[in-house]
Parts: sequence; C-alpha cells; structure tokens
Amino acid sequence: MRVVRFGILFALASLAFIPAQAADNPAIKDKASVCSGCHGENGISQTENIPSLAGQPDQFIQWQLVFFRAGSRKNDQMQPIAEEITNEDIRNFGAYFSQMTPPKGAEDNDPDLSKKGAQVAVGRRCASCHTDSFAGTKAVARLAGQREEYLVKALHDYKAGARIGGGVAAMADVAYHMSDEEITAVSHYLANFK
Repeated sequence: MRVVRFGILFALASLAFIPAQAADNPAIKDKASVCSGCHGENGISQTENIPSLAGQPDQFIQWQLVFFRAGSRKNDQMQPIAEEITNEDIRNFGAYFSQMTPPKGAEDNDPDLSKKGAQVAVGRRCASCHTDSFAGTKAVARLAGQREEYLVKALHDYKAGARIGGGVAAMADVAYHMSDEEITAVSHYLANFK
C-alpha cells in the first residue's frame, strides 16, 4: 500500500514540473518564437486584434490550438500554423505560455466606462466562469489585461455565431444578449482590470 501511495505521489509531483520544463526547454522556446511575430514578445501582443497569450490557462491554449487545427475555429493566419503542429507541440505551447507573466491592465483612461463595464461583468456573471480575478482557469480564458479591441472583437464574434469552440454555448448566449455599449464597456473594464 505504501508503494502504491508513493507511486501516485511521485506521478503527481512529476506532473507539476511539466509546465516549468516547457518554459525552460530551449526547443520549445525556439518553436514558440514563431508565435511572437503576432502574439508579441513574451506572449504580450502589441498588434491590434491579436490576443496576448502570456498567462492564459494551459488547457485553454491547448483547446484553442486543437479547434484551429480541426478547422472548427477559423482564422486565416492561425489555420496553416495549427495544421502543422503536433499534439506534443500543443501540450508544450499550453504549458509554455501559461507560465509567462500575463499582461498588466493599462492605466485606465476612462474610469466611468470601467464602472459601467464592472456592472456588465456582474450582470452577465463573467466571474462565474472566468474567476473573480478574471484570470481564467483550466479551459476558460484569462480576460484580465487582454487587449481591449480583441475582447470587443471576440464578443462580437460570439454574438454573431462566427466563433465556435469550447464554451461556445455559454459565450454565445451571453454575448447574443449584449448591446454594443455593454460589449464596449465590459471589454474596457477587463482590459484595464488589475
């Protein structure tokens, strides 16, 4: 019985080191460097409508890559890249980007809009999936500090039924009932969330 418990503990402990190994592995860093052309140095995007990957939950990144590779999530730039990556690459990219320091919310230049956005986030129960800190969890995206115009685009895509993949039913239902003003406000709030 002791040997079995030790084996289980050893297996769990070794799994805990997988993300750290991915983040420190030069081969994974080299493969992930292709991503920086669009998603930015250290996974923080400087490009309009391109999301930051740094600090996104491991499983979320993995699922999005699977959706792109399968063609269920469409993007002209991501499709050809995702088609070429292996399952091991997908696991490694998830671990690699999840270990990076996420972007910090910018200095809020419109606190009144953030206040409205906070009300929308409460009313739409965003924290029930994305957590109270909007850091995401498991296969649910990190929203805090994400690019504002990307959040607006993502919500409009969900609302229009143009974005599918994990959580699509919940996100489509939430976004469908949001006005453009609510989308703008909640995106501003989340992009500037600290």
